[in-house]
Amino acid sequence: MQTVYVKTPLGIAIITGDKNGISSISISDNSTISVIIPPELQQAVQQLNEYFDGLRKDFDLKLQPKGTDFQQKVWKELLEIPFGKTRTYLEQSKNLGDVKAIRAVASANGKNPLWIVVPCHRIIGSDGSLTGYAGGLWRKKWLLDHENPTSQQSLF
Repeated sequence: MQTVYVKTPLGIAIITGDKNGISSISISDNSTISVIIPPELQQAVQQLNEYFDGLRKDFDLKLQPKGTDFQQKVWKELLEIPFGKTRTYLEQSKNLGDVKAIRAVASANGKNPLWIVVPCHRIIGSDGSLTGYAGGLWRKKWLLDHENPTSQQSLF
């Protein structure tokens, strides 16, 4: 398993994976960055940089997250949320076929090991509030603003 530390606008992204795919991407306030990027992780680093540069809306990476069958199902559903859009925890639960599983779905979202690539930041509260984000709500707000910037209209 290889690991690389990459600077992003939100902190240091820690990417872990091997020839079989990316197993985790997380965010840290650590200041260490990698000088050498292992070949197995170069595509992930490139795509993450493109995302932050506003050049990428979808990721095309081989993913190998570790989790229960239920967690895998929840994370797969997150991949269906388009760039620049949000869903509520309730909508996500309905899409998974069990409106009563809302707490379990929220818990699985919180254990998402693939920051940004599996977009749990696109899940919001039923009232539109920013709730529950392991990376901190300020990062969630930044990501949502990055994906859906409000454009000021000119008066002239």
